[in-house]
Amino acid sequence: MLALPALADELSTATLERVQVQAAKVHAVDDFDLPASSTTLGADTDGNGRGAQVSELLGAVPGLLARDRQNYAQDTQLSLRGFGARSTFGVRGVRLLVDGVPATMPDGQGQLSHFNVFGADRVEVLRGPFSALYGNSSGGVLQLWSADGQPGDPWRLRSSHGSNNTSSTGVQLKGQVAAMHYNVAANHFTTDGWRDHSAARRESLNARLGFELAPGHRLELLLNAFDAPHAQDPLGLSREQVRDNPRQATAVATQYNTRKSVRQNQAGVVYSAERDTQTWRLMGYAGQRAVEQFLAIPPGPQNSPLHSGGVIDLDSDYGGLDARWAWHGQLAGRPLELVIGANADRQQQHRSSYENFVGSTLGIKGRLRRDQQDRVQNVDQFAQAWWQFSPRWSALLGARHSQVQFRSRDHYITGGNPDDSGSRDYAATTPVAGVVFRASDDLRFYASAGRGFETPTFNELGYRADGAAGLALDLAAGSTRNYEIGSKWRAQSGARLELALFRADSDDELAVATNSGGRSSYRNIGATRRQGAELSWQQPIGADQELQLAYTWLQATVRQPYLTCTGLPSPCNQPANVVAAGTRLPAVPRQQLFARWQWQPGPWQWAAEVVAASDIGVNDLGSASAAGYGLLNLEMARQWATARGPLRAFARVDNVLDQRYIGSVIVNDGNQRYYEPGPDRSVTVGLQWQWLR
Repeated sequence: MLALPALADELSTATLERVQVQAAKVHAVDDFDLPASSTTLGADTDGNGRGAQVSELLGAVPGLLARDRQNYAQDTQLSLRGFGARSTFGVRGVRLLVDGVPATMPDGQGQLSHFNVFGADRVEVLRGPFSALYGNSSGGVLQLWSADGQPGDPWRLRSSHGSNNTSSTGVQLKGQVAAMHYNVAANHFTTDGWRDHSAARRESLNARLGFELAPGHRLELLLNAFDAPHAQDPLGLSREQVRDNPRQATAVATQYNTRKSVRQNQAGVVYSAERDTQTWRLMGYAGQRAVEQFLAIPPGPQNSPLHSGGVIDLDSDYGGLDARWAWHGQLAGRPLELVIGANADRQQQHRSSYENFVGSTLGIKGRLRRDQQDRVQNVDQFAQAWWQFSPRWSALLGARHSQVQFRSRDHYITGGNPDDSGSRDYAATTPVAGVVFRASDDLRFYASAGRGFETPTFNELGYRADGAAGLALDLAAGSTRNYEIGSKWRAQSGARLELALFRADSDDELAVATNSGGRSSYRNIGATRRQGAELSWQQPIGADQELQLAYTWLQATVRQPYLTCTGLPSPCNQPANVVAAGTRLPAVPRQQLFARWQWQPGPWQWAAEVVAASDIGVNDLGSASAAGYGLLNLEMARQWATARGPLRAFARVDNVLDQRYIGSVIVNDGNQRYYEPGPDRSVTVGLQWQWLR
């Protein structure tokens, strides 16, 4: 990741303060002065029934869609400006970081599951061209930052319980002892699930320990652990099944006991030193991730010598290094800042697959059907410069060169299954540029442009569309040309208004080729375009009320016709159905809206939210869709002062009007089970105590 430099402290009569160096930022940056769309959201530290999952905090970000799948085996479906919407597993096309340490693997695949929101301070979301400065991503960047412990910080205990026997309990220890700042947060989450066969349990731990070694010198230790055993997977439903009973699981889900287990442990260390006009930062991290997933693939297809079975077993070791240097001074008598750096990441993965049956017993691990060692590594170099070339104008320029290498060594070789070893290299240089015009102290106009770069992930390379064994090493990397213009306004009252117009033209985009039994294959398609507008508005009303609004209009379409396997029997060796130019990209709504009104009279707090999205396609052909929806959510909370700290009770009702709707979709599902219904009316109540020591 490449942090954006702060503006120098010379903007006409305005003065910007420098703040403490953060784990991944060489200097802090005020997003108001960026030539980009950037949103910062505070974590729900008060405790109002939100925040058990990071997706619950993201509704107020325009352009971002975090779909609740009611399926903890598949995680949240996250997209930014339409990038990543087709992903059937995890997050792709969006760069994820926690406390400056990548949560996106070197292959470009990320997970939100291990984001521990309870110890978080804020979430930052960057959209548009400047996301290219963070490496292998196109749609944007999402960062979660833990709070930095300070003297006198309270410790917290929060517990909530809700519908479907869902409970969440978290504890946070935060403060400072001598030269050590600490923030340790642990959370335990369980649910029976709204749908049948969707129970899950999750435990997470996140620790941030900061040490002031000397003036200007800081060392941080970052630890993260996550365990989610046997999360049940109810799979998607057909339109008829949704109409009959949206809470049901597909019959084969229970027949094969479809489920997934994930365990991840990660550690990072960051050293930063600031002296005069220079700042140095060194970061290293390493981790292990294990995934076991049981799919609903019948024994018949697995009799083929080339079939890789119905149980996936992945063990990954990963890590990386990042080094950067920053300098701030002057050029031609005007403020100038430079950042130069490099990073390298490596992921070693052992991929095994097994039959999901033994004899006539289904849903258990059987014979080995795949055994290979996969490796991906990248080496990147980056540079950027910010220059205030006049009192009202500034420019931000940057470039990143990425080299990504995939290697696969096949150890499962039989008479009917030949050696599928292979390799593929990708490389790209991604330049970006932006300018900002300072119309007044409270008004900015900006424009930016850049190129994006997105390689396939191991998940997308994992299976060939023709059904053969081995990785799909014929997949090309996608590239994107990004453009954005916008304006930002703020007032002394706290009101903010931001508007952005954007366009992203992509070539060789990666799309789902086939999707059956929980297993997906991918292919490159022709040119696509995403263009639209984003509006965000924050308005205080008097001394105790506030209104928030985020609206997105997004047109995501195919620009060149191509052939697809959608609607044809699997495996499909010869795509034959035509996707016409102008067809909407699936899983991308044309419009989405978030509105929130909050009133806080004394110790009480009341809030109402409206969340709405228009209809979405579910396959490449655009022959089926999921209807749009609008939901109403309500919150209330009451706080009491006690001798040992404030006690807060809260309650939240989601989908107050008990609407039926589709929460997310499985793009191009081979059985036409595209739909994952959203939950009906649900209630959460809880308590939070902040202990003042």
